[in-house]
Amino acid sequence: MSVGSCRFCAAPLGRTFVDLGMSPLCESYLSSHQLNRMEPFYPLHVYVCERCLLVQVQEYVDPGTLFTDYAYFSSYSDSWLQHARRYTEMAIDRFKLDAQSLVIEVASNDGYLLQYFVEKHIPVLGIEPAANVATVARRKEVPTISVFFGQDIALGLAIAGKQADLLIGNNVLAQVPDLRDFVSGLKTILKPGGTVTIEIPHLLRLIDGNQFDTIYHEHFSYFTLFTAEAIFAAQALTVFDVEELATHGGSLRLYARHAEDTARPVSPRVAALKAREARAGLTVVDGYTDFGERVKETKRKLLEFLITAKRAGKSIVGYGAPGKGNTLLNYCGIRTDFLDYTVDRSPHKQGKFLPGTHIPIHKPTRIRETRPDYVLILPWNLQDEIIDQHSYVLDWGGRFVVPIPEVQVFPE
Repeated sequence: MSVGSCRFCAAPLGRTFVDLGMSPLCESYLSSHQLNRMEPFYPLHVYVCERCLLVQVQEYVDPGTLFTDYAYFSSYSDSWLQHARRYTEMAIDRFKLDAQSLVIEVASNDGYLLQYFVEKHIPVLGIEPAANVATVARRKEVPTISVFFGQDIALGLAIAGKQADLLIGNNVLAQVPDLRDFVSGLKTILKPGGTVTIEIPHLLRLIDGNQFDTIYHEHFSYFTLFTAEAIFAAQALTVFDVEELATHGGSLRLYARHAEDTARPVSPRVAALKAREARAGLTVVDGYTDFGERVKETKRKLLEFLITAKRAGKSIVGYGAPGKGNTLLNYCGIRTDFLDYTVDRSPHKQGKFLPGTHIPIHKPTRIRETRPDYVLILPWNLQDEIIDQHSYVLDWGGRFVVPIPEVQVFPE
């Protein structure tokens, strides 16, 4: 039965990739006076298009509602800042950027990346729809406009003479409901000879690593190189190189240029990665069929661990309040009967409650005060950073738990 149409090729959707049940919006943190109010839940049912193979969820809420006042600030992750600084150094060298260049980032968040170009005296422009986040970027002297990017905005900037030598979009493509409009905007705002770099979580790694918690309503689409290349090609942009990154559990950095800019040939890495995706079965629809059963088994194993620990009288708390954590907790039905609380470095989340589960969010110092037996790391992609920063948990015999790809306890 068709439930709608593909956001890229408009084919009817009906093939399930994974069904995570009903879930609230993952960034809709609650204040105490909201706990007794009705809370909206939406289907978190993921489909794969049988024609173009784009994996996607339906759009239930307008992006303006999701991203106008946003709780995620990139600068609270030290490892992500290091990633941004390394990228800046690479890009300046590879693309010969200088004071005459213009670097534009779409979904630039709090200036976490562009600040490093500003340090090098390279002109920048951030485009960030969340007004509260854009304000923080401007305090860092990162010029930022608060709009949703698309073809109309791109055309206006191009007419005003603002086209990019380097155009960046990190972890934004998944959050775009109208892919054709967005990528058309990238084409419009890119200078002749300019380069687009886009970082996206890699669906191959999501499947291999059982990373179902990275699925939520704010992420409308999930990409392979195969599908992303087709989306860019439809707007006359050519993916000419690709890198595999460790960020967010496994990401791709795509390098794209105007199709008519033939000075840079397509790297052999593009064909090699597409061949790997084909061997994994991701270029045919039947390759997407068994993921849902693996997810169910992961839920069972996590609940078994938590039940056993609680019956033994152990205390368990969470670390982090990321979107992925809210998907995990709501799908598994984990509330304060298992987790006493969670903590987060972001003051924008502290004092609030997780959506759906209503688990309270405290400052990280709460862990030292209560000395729990187990700390469940919800942003598991940052587990090394978190364990290193909070190694004092080991002083009282506490241990860390990582839920994905399956339950692991450190130290063993």
